[in-house]
Amino acid sequence: MSAIFNKGDVITNNYFTGTAYLKMLVPEGTEFNCPIGNVTFEPGARNNWHTHDGGQILLVISGEGYYQEEGKLAQKLHTGDVVTIPANLKHWHGATKDSEFVHLAITTNPQKGGTNWLEPVSDEHYNAL
Repeated sequence: MSAIFNKGDVITNNYFTGTAYLKMLVPEGTEFNCPIGNVTFEPGARNNWHTHDGGQILLVISGEGYYQEEGKLAQKLHTGDVVTIPANLKHWHGATKDSEFVHLAITTNPQKGGTNWLEPVSDEHYNAL
């Protein structure tokens, strides 16, 4: 699979399980007020449950992944899918067990705040998908 954007740097914080990369395409704090990051998840990688004070939009660029809102079944995502995430909605996203997953993460209404990181998605929960 050929990448549209450079993978960027390995994400080294504690908000991800597995290996993921981030390349900011439009950084925070620019005149455009619309941060956009290219996020690449290796197979099995995922982020923790979290919320966004101003919402988020995901544009799936390649691979297969999951998106799940608290209290709902996980949705399988494919190239071309678009996910609109309202402000303060608890959710997570990441790759399937056997596919890399790449999406653009667009921060909406960044003036309202940032990302609120919560607990990890357990292996038991993830492996049951």
